[in-house]
Amino acid sequence: TYPIRTMSFCEAAELAYFGAKILHPSTIQPCQDHGIPVLLKNTMDPDAPGTTISDADESTQSFHAVAAKDGITVIRIYSARMLMAYGFLRKVFEIFENYQTPIDMVTTSEVGVSVTIDNRKHLDEIVDDLKKYGTVSVDENMVIVCVVGDLEWDNVGFEARIVQALKDVPVRMISYGGSNYNVSLLVKASDKTRALQALSDHLFNNKA
Repeated sequence: TYPIRTMSFCEAAELAYFGAKILHPSTIQPCQDHGIPVLLKNTMDPDAPGTTISDADESTQSFHAVAAKDGITVIRIYSARMLMAYGFLRKVFEIFENYQTPIDMVTTSEVGVSVTIDNRKHLDEIVDDLKKYGTVSVDENMVIVCVVGDLEWDNVGFEARIVQALKDVPVRMISYGGSNYNVSLLVKASDKTRALQALSDHLFNNKA
């Protein structure tokens, strides 16, 4: 690892969710609203330049960091009734709302939807309710790996570099588009270290 000299507020918020707990997103919201830069310093090395977080990120590097969130469960609902239907996703999301269970990632197709959660408290009840709408499967012991940086969709090629880095790691889900600063990938917990190392080597250390 090495220090990141500049970072945008949005990138900092993404990393905070994935474990960079030194800075909670809500604490810097007033600074973001008023365009006030935030400087993070290292208490163990006060003379180090630290990291400046602002909306004027001058970094020319597309990728800034990779991080991971453990303890993820993925739930997949398959239903032919979803094809060309409206209101299906609302019914699915209402179940999670009823059990006060936040959703992390979402991917959809014409006949299925997969979501991830990090709170298994009401997993059994959620699955039972979802079975009213289709076939349900559950995969546990998963990890969300995120790549954070300047990932505007017209920055051609960054998706290919991420996928190439993980060519030997099975990926259960991929999520991009909700944010221009994060690509999230779901892998097995047993592949977490391998995935993080591969991304670090390929995106930051120029290893094939």
